[in-house]
Amino acid sequence: MCAAQTEAALGDDPDPVRLFERGQAAHARGEFDRAVGFYEEALKVRPEFPEAEFQKGTALLSLNRLPEAEPAFRRAIELRKNWSLPYSALGVLLTRMNRDAEAVPFLQQALQLDKNDTLALRVLASLRLRAGNSAEALRLAQGATSGTEAPASAWLIRAQAERASGDKLAAKTSLGRALELEPENVAALVESADLALDQNDYDGAIESLKAADRISKGDKQIASRLALAHERAGKTEEARRIATAAGIVTEDPTKPHIEGTEEEIAAANSDDPLISRKALEKLLEKNPRNSMLLARLGASYRTDDPNRALQFYHRASELQPANPEYATGYAAALVRARRFGEAAAILSKVIAAHPDNYTAHANLATALYEQKLYAAALPEYQWLLRAKPDAFVAYYFIGSAHDYLGEYREALVSYESFLERADVKTNQLEIEKVKLRLPLLRRQVKRGEGVKRKP
Repeated sequence: MCAAQTEAALGDDPDPVRLFERGQAAHARGEFDRAVGFYEEALKVRPEFPEAEFQKGTALLSLNRLPEAEPAFRRAIELRKNWSLPYSALGVLLTRMNRDAEAVPFLQQALQLDKNDTLALRVLASLRLRAGNSAEALRLAQGATSGTEAPASAWLIRAQAERASGDKLAAKTSLGRALELEPENVAALVESADLALDQNDYDGAIESLKAADRISKGDKQIASRLALAHERAGKTEEARRIATAAGIVTEDPTKPHIEGTEEEIAAANSDDPLISRKALEKLLEKNPRNSMLLARLGASYRTDDPNRALQFYHRASELQPANPEYATGYAAALVRARRFGEAAAILSKVIAAHPDNYTAHANLATALYEQKLYAAALPEYQWLLRAKPDAFVAYYFIGSAHDYLGEYREALVSYESFLERADVKTNQLEIEKVKLRLPLLRRQVKRGEGVKRKP
């Protein structure tokens, strides 16, 4: 069905320019999958079409299909060597793929072709700052903020470079510009708090971190900074409450003592997972039976190395078998490892003992859905919506489950509810799937097809 609809949408238009323009229109509407289809059709007709290659790369980048975007940008550069945009786009892409050394020459070439390429200036400044060259980073960041349309991200990098260079007053001014443009820029709020801590302005740091915490609820790094700010302000009880709620490593004397240096404990709460993992593992060597450290490592590895995460969560659960968070973390790692049956068994037990555990319900819904147990998954997704009415993506999975069960009328209602509420940036892929499915689904409902649910 999807392939047929896509083919019909593309049509048999042999004009590559018109196909490109249709891709541009879809691109502007946020329909990135369709845009890629039009660009590819244009390139079939005219293989040497740098604009189509470039825009195909940007659409793939928006879909987070990074490995596919790379050859598109490289081909655009090959076809049009004096065009700065694909150079800077490829530099950004390589940076996102943690290939900083490869990114630098492309960003530099973009600036040779266009000294006012603000994207290249901003990203290269960030790379220079990361490499410890604050003077060069500041020079580039000043260029990125020279125009009247400079975004908040450019002012943030400038502030970071100014702070690294020792000019804290200038850094505060630049952060003010960033937050004026984007009051809810979490990175700028955190940087503002760090600068305030440098200057012993604890109330200012707490205010900025509270704002960041409201925006990024559950972020352990923000919670760690907030606890530290309260501790330095002499508000030890509040620091203890925040640390306990977030499950972060602290030097709280009322908790079992964690053997380790101040530097190791600070590194354990680093934003950089490579730094925090190394520090946590060092602390674990000194505190081998500390279940919190084990669970922290499990959480750190859960996304990119679920099998290793399982080992840490298992050890934490052995030490504290009644702790539902450790059992839920273990099951969530099982879900990431695609061991859905095992995960569902554990999560069902957790929910039986702790019926309001949202994380357990969310992972159980995924585990059941992935096993194609759609009838069992439906109540879990419905529970998630009742618990968090703004978790709009649940409507998609409810609609999809009904669809797989042949309950077309119920599927249509849920799909339409999803489209009314979904966020284009967050749920682009699901939105595209629903839009492709709806025309046929509506015809099926109109013809009276599908399983009729008992009243």
